[in-house]
Amino acid sequence: MALIEYDEYKQKLTALGPELDKLAAALDIDTAKREAASLEAQTSEPEFWNDLERSQQVQQQLKRLQGKIGRQEKMTSNWEDLKTLCEMGQEEDDPSLLDELKEGYAKLEEEVSEQRLATLLSGEYDSNNAILSFHAGAGGTEAQDWTGMLYRMYTRWAERHDFKYQILDYEDGEEAGIKSAAISIEGENAYGFLKSENGVHRLVRVSPFDANARRQTSFAALEVMPDLPNDAEVDIRPEDIEMQVYRSSGAGGQHINKTSSAVRLIHIPTGVVVACQTERSQFQNKDNCMKMLRAKLLELKAQQHAEKISDIKGVQMKIEWGSQIRSYVFMPYQMVKDTRTGHETSNIDGVMDGDLDGFINAYLTQLATGELKK
Repeated sequence: MALIEYDEYKQKLTALGPELDKLAAALDIDTAKREAASLEAQTSEPEFWNDLERSQQVQQQLKRLQGKIGRQEKMTSNWEDLKTLCEMGQEEDDPSLLDELKEGYAKLEEEVSEQRLATLLSGEYDSNNAILSFHAGAGGTEAQDWTGMLYRMYTRWAERHDFKYQILDYEDGEEAGIKSAAISIEGENAYGFLKSENGVHRLVRVSPFDANARRQTSFAALEVMPDLPNDAEVDIRPEDIEMQVYRSSGAGGQHINKTSSAVRLIHIPTGVVVACQTERSQFQNKDNCMKMLRAKLLELKAQQHAEKISDIKGVQMKIEWGSQIRSYVFMPYQMVKDTRTGHETSNIDGVMDGDLDGFINAYLTQLATGELKK
């Protein structure tokens, strides 16, 4: 019996070899290696560290390329190790190695699937980090609790992918959840993956805040923007910005600094408002505000001039019925369904714990093939 299973895995691994080669070609790993070598050479130049902004940009790009190359090389190495393990088990007819082989193959398949997804990311800003802004819809405590649940869902998604996240702004709900929050998520292709989540999310459940245990519908909006470099083509004149400094309200618990270092920026021509209160200095909070402001203004530019920037699709809609991109039904049955792609799952606990890859995969695949519902 063990020999039959080893033979099956040998065939699977043999078939996976060409797939890895195709992935390396699609991700243009050879070009990435040349670019990484060039950037590494720049870091050795005597004058490199004199220009701090440029050196940081080079380092970020180098880190991104090294991560891309490293993931591909790790997959290839794991594939070779699994082939060796399979051959050893076959030759010695040793069933004790099967569990390790099965576990390793399942993990490799998952990594290949994730890399295959990365090949669908071709937008100008897809490789950037992401900025996520959460907003509770009408409905008071119930909507704010739902917004808090979404916040946890996306931070869990980040942790599942070994991405780092940083709280930029956080306002607690009156009784539970959050009124609004903003976080940045740092990782290879963070914006490319998360741009599919931009929009209104609808929850149907029996409210824990209703003494009569009635079923309620709540809405929350998620805004996803790319984290842009300081030299991004967004014209922000100093005279167009009104800066307000205030004391943090205590929202966000331990994450919030209680001194008057919180910063709110108002872009006067557009009325766009951004805020950050989690850093310890006004300077850091203002810097984070500027990041969000650049991203929001570029999003507005994309909406007004879609032909110029085609890969950012900002969603401007009311946080209410009929505008949702996804519905999460807890009662009378359990189902999460995306209204654009049709992708659905009954594993609502997994989704709320950050298992969103099925939805992201469906969105990117249909976007790439032109099948996505508008």
